[in-house]
Amino acid sequence: MNDIILLKQGEIVLKGLNRRGFEQKLIANVVRRIKPFGEFKVYALQSTIYVEPKDDCADLDGAFEAIGTVFGIVSYTRAAACPKDLDAITAKAIEYLGDEMRGAKSFKVETKRSDKAFPHSSIEISQYVGGLMAEAFLDTEVDVHSPELVVHIEVRDLAAYVHSAPRPGAGGMPVGTNGSAVSLLSGGIDSPVSTHMIAKRGVKIIPVHFFSFPYTSEAAKEKVIELARLLTPYCGRLTVEIVPFTRIQEEIKDKCPEELFTIIMRRFMMRISEKIALYNGCEALVTGENLGQAASQTMKAMTCTEAVSSLPVLRPLIGFDKSEIVLRARAIGTFETSILPYEDCCTVFTPRHPKLHPVLSEVEEAEKALDVDALVDEALAGIERVRLEVGE
Repeated sequence: MNDIILLKQGEIVLKGLNRRGFEQKLIANVVRRIKPFGEFKVYALQSTIYVEPKDDCADLDGAFEAIGTVFGIVSYTRAAACPKDLDAITAKAIEYLGDEMRGAKSFKVETKRSDKAFPHSSIEISQYVGGLMAEAFLDTEVDVHSPELVVHIEVRDLAAYVHSAPRPGAGGMPVGTNGSAVSLLSGGIDSPVSTHMIAKRGVKIIPVHFFSFPYTSEAAKEKVIELARLLTPYCGRLTVEIVPFTRIQEEIKDKCPEELFTIIMRRFMMRISEKIALYNGCEALVTGENLGQAASQTMKAMTCTEAVSSLPVLRPLIGFDKSEIVLRARAIGTFETSILPYEDCCTVFTPRHPKLHPVLSEVEEAEKALDVDALVDEALAGIERVRLEVGE
């Protein structure tokens, strides 16, 4: 029997009658994610998903690394399968984990017996296999309390499986099981993290970026596309909607009070994002806003910006410290790209003294100087769409 990958499901196991739908979506996401690495058979049994290569051409190492970015998996491991027989299990454990046993000072065996028809209990299996492994590796002591290496044995429906410690998975819910949302994606640190966090809850994402050429450069746009590309292993295929925003910003600068510029700009972003969301059947907007981090992120400012949207605005970073956001950005691999020194539209025409606590009625009065609907329609008509797939 060949090596396989075992995936342990996370929150899906808590679902009731609709659990199968979540499981099928997770399987589909896994299949799509590992497709570049060859042909695999992927199926679910007893809350575990099995990934088996169909032939010797399949790149099991590549698939194993790729699976770490699939939401819905709490842990995963590469394992060796063998017949459900004590001696066969022992022989496979000695062969498969020999290098790890020789490199460890101590070990123990842990067994899970999902197949209750197997004639030996979990404790009996662990004792039998552990005893013979101790004889085979005399320099590795048995330590049932704090072992350096844990030998895992799983006796399941189809076979027995041997593996060492599983890796933590990406967690969360399978993307596509909790609806879809538009995420406002800038070139900064925060919005890629907020996009990742909402995708982790099973939400399919449509990223929207506001581009103000020539005030922002083509390099700045490419930076955002690269950020979206870095998110595709987690989010699946993405279509970045790039909205031309120059005309709107120039109109605001010419016709509105300077201290309200940022708030009015953000309100246009919300209006346009909502239109894109409704057109695509999305149910929410996602932003990287963090309470008190900027002038547009006070409570009153956020009240003014979200007032133009009928959709809920999700702000996963609202209570985070900046240091916490940076740690997450580093963990998902977006930080180094986010800090590249290219401007984005939020830095264009920045007011010298932005109003920290705007009043909604005052903002609405200031907007009367603008043909809001025409500006929104013009921006929507000029959208550029960039489609991204994993591995491109």
